[in-house]
Amino acid sequence: MKTIIHKANTRGYADHGWLKSYHSFSFAGYQNPERNNFGMLRVLNDDVVQPKMGFGTHPHQNMEIISIPLKGALSHKDSMGNKRAIEVGEVQVMSAGTGLTHSEFNDSKTDEVNFLQLWIIPQEMSVEPNYQQRLFTNEGKNNQLQTVVAPKDKPIDAALPINQQAYIYRTTLAAGRSMDLKTKSKNNGIYIFVVEGEVAIDDNTLNQRDAMGISETDKITINSNLDSELVIIEVPMN
Repeated sequence: MKTIIHKANTRGYADHGWLKSYHSFSFAGYQNPERNNFGMLRVLNDDVVQPKMGFGTHPHQNMEIISIPLKGALSHKDSMGNKRAIEVGEVQVMSAGTGLTHSEFNDSKTDEVNFLQLWIIPQEMSVEPNYQQRLFTNEGKNNQLQTVVAPKDKPIDAALPINQQAYIYRTTLAAGRSMDLKTKSKNNGIYIFVVEGEVAIDDNTLNQRDAMGISETDKITINSNLDSELVIIEVPMN
């Protein structure tokens, strides 16, 4: 088993005033050659957007982009004609493919928005762009894995489709509970991001916003020391 630990206070950080962003991997002005990716997971940004501020219209191409709101609501508008808010409990996916533009904005006059944005390198390049978002229940992640993203050619229940053999799960584990994970493929690794709480994995303790990448094994056990919320990303390693 091969492991890497990314403690919260070792992430890259950028403060743009209207945006405070923590980078688990190299992004924009934060460049760390030891943290360019975890397999096909290229970006995991933990963003806080101030009231009445946001990202202006900008382009993307050939990337699977997943947004997970943790606090507040983020308005979305894109070149495919989609215009709607993304709220806590929802997950948004965009397969940028041949190219698209979009903007994201915090419409609140008083409250910050906090969301995770993940970029996953696609399996096929230059596919037709696609956008979807869906609300997932809190009950569906209580002490169990809730699959929110899955490969488009291997659909799972209500999971949103992306153009890669990757999966994203959410779970809330009560203190004292444990969970076993098995990868879908021997080529896959698992990146575990602690949104809140404290968990133990293979004698390593992870606290809020810590992360651990695990590969070259097909089974992982997570023990929850405190009530915890996790985002778990399973991706091909090559």
